[in-house]
Amino acid sequence: MIKKKVIIIGPAYPLRGGISDSNHSLGLALQKLGCEVKILSFSLQYPSLLFPGKTQFDTNGSKPNLFIFSKINSINPLSWIKTAFWLKKQQSDLIITRFWIPFMGISLGTILRLYGSKNNTDLLALCDNVIPHEKRFGDHFLTRYFLNSNHRFLVMSKSVGNDISTFIKNPKVDFHPHPVYDHFGELIDKSQAINGLSLDVSKKYILFFGFIRKYKGLDLLLNALPYFPNNVELVVAGEFYDNESEYKDQVSKLRIENKVHFFSDFIPENKVNLFFSACDIVVQPYKSATQSGVAQIAYHFNKPILVTNVGGLPEIVPHKKVGYVVDVNSNAIAEAVNDFYSQNRELNFIDNIKIEKKKYSWSNMASQILKSK
Repeated sequence: MIKKKVIIIGPAYPLRGGISDSNHSLGLALQKLGCEVKILSFSLQYPSLLFPGKTQFDTNGSKPNLFIFSKINSINPLSWIKTAFWLKKQQSDLIITRFWIPFMGISLGTILRLYGSKNNTDLLALCDNVIPHEKRFGDHFLTRYFLNSNHRFLVMSKSVGNDISTFIKNPKVDFHPHPVYDHFGELIDKSQAINGLSLDVSKKYILFFGFIRKYKGLDLLLNALPYFPNNVELVVAGEFYDNESEYKDQVSKLRIENKVHFFSDFIPENKVNLFFSACDIVVQPYKSATQSGVAQIAYHFNKPILVTNVGGLPEIVPHKKVGYVVDVNSNAIAEAVNDFYSQNRELNFIDNIKIEKKKYSWSNMASQILKSK
């Protein structure tokens, strides 16, 4: 039976970021399948002490055509009780709860437990991560507490499904790869995009995109940069969630100041296409990972991708078909980038991407969620 009343619990507009964006995309896909969709979001997502960025809010985007209710205060138990009562009044067929860090385990897990599992509502956890990239005391307890508040799970990388099995015996886990983002505009002429970023059109550009944290391996990419072809430069587009001075000092020691271009603010939705259109290849030199929203933006713009062999990244990047899967070190990154340019692989990779990305759609994920139970 197709479920008609669906609630997605997780960040949504006006909160910013990839998880918020993907909640919108999933909600819209469910609506197209005939569901009545509401998103239950946060009035306070992170206290300022736990948020390393400049702002948690999207100041440039527009509200999607979805019913969004910002009710959850992640550190106020009274709001969890009120939210649980609100949930009960909705009489939903399906509740999809997004889980990405253990910190959210106590609030989201408590809301689901207060709501109650002994009813006809299907409780599905959509898990981005189970074991965090940056570990803290109490992570294991908070994750277990949340996971045990759900009936079943959907993961976007098989490694996360394996991780769930370390917390719960015989969990019911379904897998669907992260769908392609489809709301960042269209690919534009490469020279036009390069000019739009005030860069030199005579150069070639590789792109590192997204929040900058230690596990994402920007330091590895910077160490590899001196070994790239002379006309290849690096665009780093994303806000620092790490010590910015460490990376700037590294650039100075490597004497590559003229080959690295930092755009160190949050990239608004209407500017994303400039960065992806300007580059030849997107590089994700991660030291640990699950799935990747950045790779799916690259797919949207038909851009080749270089990833390291960690987590679920190799699952979505067939090696030397749409890009590269390399070891987690600077030499391997440099070898792949040099192969990309010396063998003129860009056009061949693009042709393969146009075929490969057809299997990554939000409608497929939405259909799978509704059919499984």
